[in-house]
Amino acid sequence: MSTSTKLVLRSDVAGLGKRGDIVDVSPGHARNYLVPRGLAIPATPGVEAQAEAMRRRRTLKDAKDREAAQEIAKMLVPTTIRVVARAGEGGKLFGSVTNVDLVQAIAAQTKVELDRRAVHLDEHIKHTGTHQATVRLPGDVEFPVTIEVVAS
Repeated sequence: MSTSTKLVLRSDVAGLGKRGDIVDVSPGHARNYLVPRGLAIPATPGVEAQAEAMRRRRTLKDAKDREAAQEIAKMLVPTTIRVVARAGEGGKLFGSVTNVDLVQAIAAQTKVELDRRAVHLDEHIKHTGTHQATVRLPGDVEFPVTIEVVAS
């Protein structure tokens, strides 16, 4: 026989839910991990009403984040970001162009500040030419960015 404990999440918990969600977890998980760390509180009728308010706020914040991310995407998708790097013969770079370099180039050329973790490369760029990177922003907005690497 398995029992469960109803909790309201106070923070996003990977694999379990988002802030304001009411979840059923094992009593041990609640007692030993979620409650002591302040990630969840026991679900009582009053707390469940607060949880509903948390979910409404989260929904509004997610919508605003999605709108802002879509505006950034509209600006960056048609733009080619130019990165200047030292290169040897045949276009092989001395070193590589990383997501940190791309974030700096995007900020310098478009005035859009991104977190380095938002820019994803399949692998570091090691040759001059045109390349693609993926930008993932809050609100589940994902779009490609074209990068042109030129030798200095």
